[in-house]
Amino acid sequence: MGVRTGVLLPSVLSLFLFTPVKLLQAQMTFADVASAGRMLAGDASAYRALQEGRVEDAATLLRATLAADPSDATAHQLLCRVAYAQNQAEAAIAQCGLAVSSDPSNSDHQLWLGRAYGMKARRAGPIAGFTLARKVQASFARAVELDPNNVAALNDLGEYYVAAPFIVGGGNDKAKALAARMMPRFPAAAHRLLARMADAENDPTTAESEFKKAVAVQKSPEAWIDLAHFYQSHERPDDAVAAVRSAIAADRAHDAVLVDAASILTASQRDPDLAERCLRDYLESRATSDAAPVFKVHLQLSRLLAARGDSEDAHKEIETATALAPAFTRRARSAQGS
Repeated sequence: MGVRTGVLLPSVLSLFLFTPVKLLQAQMTFADVASAGRMLAGDASAYRALQEGRVEDAATLLRATLAADPSDATAHQLLCRVAYAQNQAEAAIAQCGLAVSSDPSNSDHQLWLGRAYGMKARRAGPIAGFTLARKVQASFARAVELDPNNVAALNDLGEYYVAAPFIVGGGNDKAKALAARMMPRFPAAAHRLLARMADAENDPTTAESEFKKAVAVQKSPEAWIDLAHFYQSHERPDDAVAAVRSAIAADRAHDAVLVDAASILTASQRDPDLAERCLRDYLESRATSDAAPVFKVHLQLSRLLAARGDSEDAHKEIETATALAPAFTRRARSAQGS
């Protein structure tokens, strides 16, 4: 719901921004949102608050739950995701670590712990990054071991293999073997991984073919967005915009795909009106999620509005983001010098 590879250990901090803009953080797949109901139990209100971008409310509810039951693994995972959405790596690691400790056989807890380690690795130096990279790989591999049908974990592990150097457990040989395992049950995800491998090996012809196979198999807006990212990274803006338009046309839910679409259009300096409509449609939908945190999307929209000179509406978007995530918004604006 965005953001690519490294080959030397000093670049290890760049290894965990798996797919551009997808989705404004390290890799988060839409399967995460679809499978969420299987774990909620008594944490549904907090989960809903998180999906709506109300991270302060979510955190308050989750802390109350944990005060009554410190072993609630789902509450720890959701609190990890609250921190993750706000780019708070240490807090995310701590909470996901507690989730894993409370329920070590849960694949999703291991997956989110790996993502949290990845977030920290992005800011780490080479020595710390080496250790963190190993933890990312171990968490993703354990998530797949616990649930071989966890598509989100398969995607993230595959991305790691492609992005990471051999010295920290990466390698296209491992990615190829994983793609072969995925192909019978998850062909679109397997073709996407093969495309990423080919792209990393400087074979854009094969990469484009594999991305197109993923589109043909899945016919999903996410597959179109992957193809659009490929075209954008290879300086083919017309093709990127065409793929974005196909993604928008295929997106019936108005979910985080629209945020990616807007990001690609903005980066390509194409059709700002369509980019704005994508962001507004997402914010007005019932499909918002922490794959594209609502408060971040309000900030993204504010920048788009400011760029065209609409300072009043841009300020309103900032105010809305601040109400949802005050600490994050203050940090983000301070980092931008605004």
